[in-house]
Amino acid sequence: MKELGRVITAMVTPMDEKGEVDYAQAKKLAKALLASGSEGLVIVGTTGESPTLRHEEEIKLFAEIKKAVGNKGSLIAGTGSNNTAEALEFTQDAEKIGVDACLLVVPYYNKPTQEGLYRHFKTIAENTSLPVILYNVPTRTVTSLSAETTIRLSHDVPNIVGVKEASGNLEQIGKIIKEARKGFLVWSGNDSDTLPMLALGAYGVISVASHLVGKQINDMIYAYVKGDTKTAAAIHLKLLPVFTGLFVVANPIPVKYALNQIGFTVGAPRLPLCEPDEKTAAFINDLLKKTKIDLSVK
Repeated sequence: MKELGRVITAMVTPMDEKGEVDYAQAKKLAKALLASGSEGLVIVGTTGESPTLRHEEEIKLFAEIKKAVGNKGSLIAGTGSNNTAEALEFTQDAEKIGVDACLLVVPYYNKPTQEGLYRHFKTIAENTSLPVILYNVPTRTVTSLSAETTIRLSHDVPNIVGVKEASGNLEQIGKIIKEARKGFLVWSGNDSDTLPMLALGAYGVISVASHLVGKQINDMIYAYVKGDTKTAAAIHLKLLPVFTGLFVVANPIPVKYALNQIGFTVGAPRLPLCEPDEKTAAFINDLLKKTKIDLSVK
């Protein structure tokens, strides 16, 4: 399996003035992120507005970005759905393009049992050669993937290689790290949880804030890995306002607005998401003034 990276950005999907996917800008942003501390990219995740992208747009994004970045970083396709058959077909389509892994979110809205979740992920993983990363984000999906189900999948399905944990439940996360099969990786799904999760044995982060402070996040993680916990803690505390501020309203509204403000045109989110109101925009502008942004290749 290709090394997927400790610092992975859940990339936004740039849109043009008509609200259509801007593939040229997506390729430019992908290159910039990989030059600014990110070691991999998740394309068409929640931050990439997967709920409002059409299938053909998603597939084209995978292909165009893969062509643009080559082997410079890992490319992880967000192919999850609350429809098992649809998620399987989408994963197989992404596999044909040559992505490095897929990210499968917990099925939303239909509220499956833990046994249903186990069968859902097992069915998809056993019908692809791609490494599979599970994605637990109960604030979005309502249903939470339990530690027991994650651990069970890690032992039963070899190509389920890790989980993006955005539950914020450190007790659950610790149990996964302790009891999952050897080599099973855990990435933080919340930027503010990254350092606490590293202390439990997590591998890295699938980040939103890395759009703006990827190099600093990279420095924080590798300082911790090298045993320099004091430096890691100092970076974490300095970045904490960014980590929390980018979720002042629903992601990706703040991060898209922030990117537009620093000169990286990614457009507005698609409805039903929209631009931030005046008060929120002022808050993000103030946050940007206080933050050292280092996004290369603008």
